[in-house]
Amino acid sequence: MNNFKEKVIYQIYPKSFKDTTGNGVGDLQGIVEKIPYLKELGVDMIWLNPIFPSPQRDNGYDVSDYTAINPLFGTMSEFEDLVKKLKAEGIGVMLDMVFNHTSTEHEWFQKALAGDKKYQDYYILRPLQAEGSLPTNWESKFSGPAWERFGETDLYYLHLFDVTQADLNWRNPEVRAEMHNILNFWLDKGVEGFRFDVMNLIGKDEELIDALPGQIDKLLYTDRPIAHTFIREMNQAAFGQRENIVTVGEMSSTTIEQGQLYSNPERDELTMIFSFHHLKVDYQDGQKWTKMPYDFMALKNILNDWQVGMSDGNGWNALFWNNHDQPRALNRFGDTGQYREKSAKMLGATIHLMRGTPYIYQGEEIGMLNPDYASITDFVDVESHNAYAELVANGMSEDEALMMIQEKSRDNSRSPMQWDTSLHAGFTEGTPWLQLGKTFEEINVAADLASETSVFKFYQQLIQLRKHYAVISEGEYVPHLMEHERIFSYIRQTDAEELIVWNNFYDQVEEIIIPSEYVVAGEVLLSNEDEQPAIDNDRYLLKPFETLVLYRRK
Repeated sequence: MNNFKEKVIYQIYPKSFKDTTGNGVGDLQGIVEKIPYLKELGVDMIWLNPIFPSPQRDNGYDVSDYTAINPLFGTMSEFEDLVKKLKAEGIGVMLDMVFNHTSTEHEWFQKALAGDKKYQDYYILRPLQAEGSLPTNWESKFSGPAWERFGETDLYYLHLFDVTQADLNWRNPEVRAEMHNILNFWLDKGVEGFRFDVMNLIGKDEELIDALPGQIDKLLYTDRPIAHTFIREMNQAAFGQRENIVTVGEMSSTTIEQGQLYSNPERDELTMIFSFHHLKVDYQDGQKWTKMPYDFMALKNILNDWQVGMSDGNGWNALFWNNHDQPRALNRFGDTGQYREKSAKMLGATIHLMRGTPYIYQGEEIGMLNPDYASITDFVDVESHNAYAELVANGMSEDEALMMIQEKSRDNSRSPMQWDTSLHAGFTEGTPWLQLGKTFEEINVAADLASETSVFKFYQQLIQLRKHYAVISEGEYVPHLMEHERIFSYIRQTDAEELIVWNNFYDQVEEIIIPSEYVVAGEVLLSNEDEQPAIDNDRYLLKPFETLVLYRRK
């Protein structure tokens, strides 16, 4: 029985977790060193961002060999040792599979460039249109056109991301067989999970067409019906043949209806999916590189709609605030000053008590913040540098453009893990590949482990509650107080038990009404107040950023 509903998964960005060699880059041995920390937190599985050989043009999402370990991180024997040692502690390993595209340095692409017809059909190559324009007018997600000339030929290759990330032709059965073999290779190594990068982009149509004026080009290659066919085939050829494998698809710009299809267990596709709509509520007019206060009601409605919709379609959500592509949630939805710890706990409770499998991104469990870099030269991320250049070219001042990058850059979450107050926060004895955040002397693992009221201790509690209360892992989600403009509240219930959750997203006191059955026969299951709240009547004042969770047996 795959108990993925009870699991909590911890995401490690290997470059930034722990360096043991002094070269400034995190490595596999660093993860081995921190296994006791992961065990103490209580997580069931770690998801590793790509650790395969790569030119690192896009921090490993440009893979040049799917069945080897990047020497930057260690060796295959060190990986096998890591899997074994984690397994001994009851912790599984989830690998990040980048199957939509390869690096242009991959052997397949190099053979294609050399004229090998077999490998040319591994990629999406097209001639110019009759009038001389590119094969389609699609834009790369990293800015600029999505087509690049294929060597010295008259053909162009599709790259929905960086120019060094060539999209694979999944309509070629030989490509699909390669992918199945890669998955089975890692399954044989003891891997127990896969996170699939931009998985709903793999199903391009045979005929690729221009986006019409006003049409969004990504609709022409996102969630195409054949993507489901490819995923189901992959399930049946690889992970679906093994016990208890957890799979999650990163689904770019997907819909609830599609999410239901990808994750409904009766369809034999994936265990669960990531969707990102709730992380775009601070985008002005839908544009990432803008600055605006987040829209709380939009955030609440999106999370609620996905909870209800995925439940109705027997789908399953991956629950998260943070990952390697997002600024720190605390900077976006919490308070970075007086209420940092309290709002970090509130955000944790909001996500962990919903219906789905929670993911914790490294540093989230101690309330890490954006690093607040002072110059564009402090940033490494290719997307950030491209965006900065584009913003300035479009008339924005350098200071204004820098402010946008400071707000939204992916490097915000990639700054090194803050372990203690020593040099470079205990991450490395060398020069970090990316600068430390400015807050490490205050916000670090050592300080959190020493405090009984820390964010870390609260996350421990959230993980333990999921394992002890079936209503959290298995229960239905029921909306509550949907009209309230400052509180996100919901109910979880099974036939035998029920809990009600209130989360105050603001720094002001809000009065709530406690249902009478909870006043009479309920108990406080969770609170982020230093002192346990007393529930002795039906009126309660919810303090700034307070979480209150009441539980009762039916």
